[in-house]
Amino acid sequence: MQDNYLKKILKAKVYDVAIETALDVAPRLSRRVENRVLFKREDLQPVFSFKIRGAYNKIAQLSETAAQRGVICASAGNHAQGVALAARTRGIPAVIVMPVTTPEIKVSAVASFGGEVVLHGDDYDAAYEHALVLARERSLVFVHPFDDPDVIAGQGTIAMEILRQQHGDHIDAIFVPVGGGGLIAGMAAYVKSLYPRIKIIGVEPEDAASMYESLRAGKRITLERVGMFADGVAVKRVGEEPFRLAQQYVDEVLLVTTDQICAAIQDIFEDTRSIAEPAGALAVAGIKKYVTRENCTGRTFIAINGGANMNFDRLRYVAERADIGAQREALLAVEMPEVPGAFLRFCELLGRRSVTEFNYRYGDSQAAQVFVGLSLSQDRTERESLVRTISRAGFEVRDMSDNEMAKLHVRYMVGGQARELSDERLYRFEFPERPGALLKFLQAIGSSWNISLFHYRNHGSDYGRVLAGIQVPPETREEFLLHLNDLQYAYTDETENLAYKIFLGG
Repeated sequence: MQDNYLKKILKAKVYDVAIETALDVAPRLSRRVENRVLFKREDLQPVFSFKIRGAYNKIAQLSETAAQRGVICASAGNHAQGVALAARTRGIPAVIVMPVTTPEIKVSAVASFGGEVVLHGDDYDAAYEHALVLARERSLVFVHPFDDPDVIAGQGTIAMEILRQQHGDHIDAIFVPVGGGGLIAGMAAYVKSLYPRIKIIGVEPEDAASMYESLRAGKRITLERVGMFADGVAVKRVGEEPFRLAQQYVDEVLLVTTDQICAAIQDIFEDTRSIAEPAGALAVAGIKKYVTRENCTGRTFIAINGGANMNFDRLRYVAERADIGAQREALLAVEMPEVPGAFLRFCELLGRRSVTEFNYRYGDSQAAQVFVGLSLSQDRTERESLVRTISRAGFEVRDMSDNEMAKLHVRYMVGGQARELSDERLYRFEFPERPGALLKFLQAIGSSWNISLFHYRNHGSDYGRVLAGIQVPPETREEFLLHLNDLQYAYTDETENLAYKIFLGG
């Protein structure tokens, strides 16, 4: 089968619409990680993603009779654009089923290529099921985004180009973003047939680890849910053929956090002045994690920059999280005595460090709460040293840089608890982000219990996240918990969360 894929990739038809993308050295990132890093610039394709390769190769292989029936696909965006452009190039109709959570930039791009857009479901898997129904009803040819040998071969042409552009003897590892697995399957089959010593390392978000979990289990695993921040790889179950190939040829799969992805987007921007979408920056995040783990220097690593279809309104969130992901920002919660001069003394401890955020609130006659963000070097010991300095000066301090609730909610809510409230419970909720999602969430909570605190922030295609205080008298607590379970929203009880108490003075 390896030889079959080698031949299929060599004969793949992609260059009627795709281009051979550059393999560029990333000098700034290379210096920082002390290894030679190169970017395979698939963000420069006509649809700003590698997906055009597999889509066109599949459609180009169709017989004239099959092609004239038209094609259909399900996609979170990039494969959709590839299918739409490939179908237009061949002069055949295309129907594209996309999740309602798909960024608008991808929806409008598909429409501009002449594809008929159908929005359905909260994630790829729901869109996929609906596309299969439409394919049967309308006798359309289904173009799978990753579980198809022709699609896999089309994506594998990236590996063919890399080995033309950089001699295989000079490559230590290639890092590949993983969603359904088509890209890494095609690349691994090609590279391992010629240079088995080159490591093929997949990279997935921690909240969409379908290939990681499947390889660990030795069989395909279906995730209960996936995070939508990196929407281009938000797949609950990898393809059967990609999984088979990954088991044979992929060396490992790394998992990275949302913050690490945001930091990687910044790394790519600093070297290329282009803005990668979250899924497109996975490989760079993986390289940084790998270098830290292996403590290696002087090696040559290649990152597949998979796509640049970024919604503009998500840049604020990415910028906020990038410094945290790169450990260039510390978030500290501090309680200080409410006495003259205490505020000045605390600020003097910070020295000449750049303050990225500062929130102060009078708590009571005894103490006040401060939440401060500080720019740091990438040396984690600086953060630890600063915390020790503040503590020794007599201030109660907690490092919240790695606390998810602090980053999402509490940093915007410093101000002290409403102490007169009784029976208040604190909950964090998550729900799929889509138009009207917040209203639907509030309607589901209902009006039987009083909401005493509420914080929500829209992060584009990410899951909606809410921190809520709800007054739940003891006699109704069992009824309330049953109500929450019926809502089918992910939730956690944060009532005893120490981070919350430090921030809000509990």
